[in-house]
Amino acid sequence: MLLDRDGTLVEDVPYNGDPEKVRPVPGAREALDRLRAAGLRLAVVTNQSGLARGCFTAHDLHRVNARVEELLGPFDSWQICPHAEPDRCACRKPAPGLVHAAARALGTTASRCVLIGDIGADMAAAAAAGAAGVLVPTPATRAAEVAAAPTVAADLPDAVDTVLTRMRLVAAPAPDRRRRAGTVLVVRSDAAGDVLVTGPGIRAVAAGARRVVLLCGPRGRAAAELLPGVDEIVEWPLPWIDAPAPPVDPTAIHALTDRLAAVHADEAVVFTSFHQSPLPLALLLRLAGVPRISAVSDDYPGALLDVRHRVPVGVPEPERALSLAAAAGYPLPEDDEPALRLRTDRLSPVPAAAGAPGYVVLHPGSSVETRACPVELATRVVRVLGAAGHRVVVTGGPDERELTARVAAAGGVDLGGRTGLAELAAVIARAGALVVGNTGPAHLAAALGVPVVSLFAPTVPFGQWGPYRVPTVRLGDAGAACRDTRATTCPVQGHPCLSAVEPGRVLEALRLLGVAG
Repeated sequence: MLLDRDGTLVEDVPYNGDPEKVRPVPGAREALDRLRAAGLRLAVVTNQSGLARGCFTAHDLHRVNARVEELLGPFDSWQICPHAEPDRCACRKPAPGLVHAAARALGTTASRCVLIGDIGADMAAAAAAGAAGVLVPTPATRAAEVAAAPTVAADLPDAVDTVLTRMRLVAAPAPDRRRRAGTVLVVRSDAAGDVLVTGPGIRAVAAGARRVVLLCGPRGRAAAELLPGVDEIVEWPLPWIDAPAPPVDPTAIHALTDRLAAVHADEAVVFTSFHQSPLPLALLLRLAGVPRISAVSDDYPGALLDVRHRVPVGVPEPERALSLAAAAGYPLPEDDEPALRLRTDRLSPVPAAAGAPGYVVLHPGSSVETRACPVELATRVVRVLGAAGHRVVVTGGPDERELTARVAAAGGVDLGGRTGLAELAAVIARAGALVVGNTGPAHLAAALGVPVVSLFAPTVPFGQWGPYRVPTVRLGDAGAACRDTRATTCPVQGHPCLSAVEPGRVLEALRLLGVAG
């Protein structure tokens, strides 16, 4: 657990070198003690440019920090950046250096850490290191910083509540509630990205089942083939999930029910997105004779569900899936990181045109218009990155060849239409970074540990759908008019949430992520 100091733990007194001026924020001691009682180790990560500016001495800083510990209890590590902004060091937030250093000092990795802070630089440092972030705004926090934060809390105690709630959601059930089963049917419809973010939950089920059968739609089949823990795939479109939704065909529904019965599942775990209902499928599973069904449902399920799980709004989709698996009695094994993963043995060869590893992949398209990178911006990004010495590989699906050709003409290598999902994953695996909107390849990169420059349209919450536990820099107007609309067609002419991004910001993001040209 990582915490900023000034404005988060104690009131912000600019360039404070006087321990008598230390004032904890309300509820700080009690909140920190709750974290300690939960077994979490705590580190402070703080920019202290007053040292470089000569506003106070190292001895003064030590006395101030000692006073913080006297009032708030001990911390397991203090990580301090003594530099000023012109020094361009690797430790000053928003750079990720302090986060990585604190994680090492605590004996863990940044991807297992949460950083609580009060400004955008704290959130950016956490994201660039692959850590989670919780923003506690103060009157000095800019509105744009609040809009861009993955999670926002009212105050420090509320932030601690959020962290502990998310921990409890994915915690292993008591031994007498852990399940062992023969065949478990797991379900995740939708597109490839939706299937990928469900991977940790599916692995958790697989750890307690002899056989895992995954029911998915045609758009998710290629991703399902890459998931660890899946023994068999049943591909079947669900008309109440797909968009646009086709008419419900009674004959097809009867055929689906028969196919589900043929699985001979001992139980089913129905994974859904936060806006979907599992109940239509649960009814068919009952008709197919499945004796035990678990799902997240806000609606009253009657006798359709044996385990009706609830998840707070805003939980990242991978954790939502993990929490349902745990509620069903299937915790993720302790030796398995709660991150996205792929079966790398199933990746296809990389097209020779991609060249040697270390390039930057730009994926401008998306199956949803609002989440794609505007073509003019993508073209300018290729030009700017190429001028800075980066090799850029442009990727896209078979129906995006015209788009990728236009973008790559600015100086990139065009692989449009030449990579299925397994080939695309192999291309991304050899990249220094991926530049992409909110679409499936972002989750491929997260599963492969490849840093992401996320051109994220705010139509859905970034905290739920952003790249999970991988170094990321988010770009775009997080407070745009399309925010939280879930629009599939841009409701504002010109796609302003992304079109206003300057290509130089992408170059700066790559530098922040440590990707050299």
